Amino acid sequence: VQVVESGGGLVQAGGPLRLSCAASGSIGSISNMAWSRQAPGNERELVAIISASGITNYGGSMSGRVTISRDNAKNTMYLQMDNLKPEDTAVYYCHARHITGGGRRVELWGQGTQVTVSS
Repeated sequence: VQVVESGGGLVQAGGPLRLSCAASGSIGSISNMAWSRQAPGNERELVAIISASGITNYGGSMSGRVTISRDNAKNTMYLQMDNLKPEDTAVYYCHARHITGGGRRVELWGQGTQVTVSS
């Protein structure tokens, strides 16, 4: 089972961008999913997290400008980002907690997708 991010790219300040994260493989079930980001020289920080039932929580730095959502039927999570700022430039990572058919919990991380916001 793996997760793959998509949707990153170059965007002008003030613009929107939508990221996707798709899980594929022999999936048992996916519980929590989350987006985090890491800018050069900075530690990775949580952007948003969403439970299987759709309960959401947002990190402070992008709160109010991002919306996390998921489509459980497609095992896909989204991050809608609006009013982007140059300081949002970072690699954005997807994380998913996979529960195997045997009940084992496996943490999955994507390779990341680059988001660059130009001023």
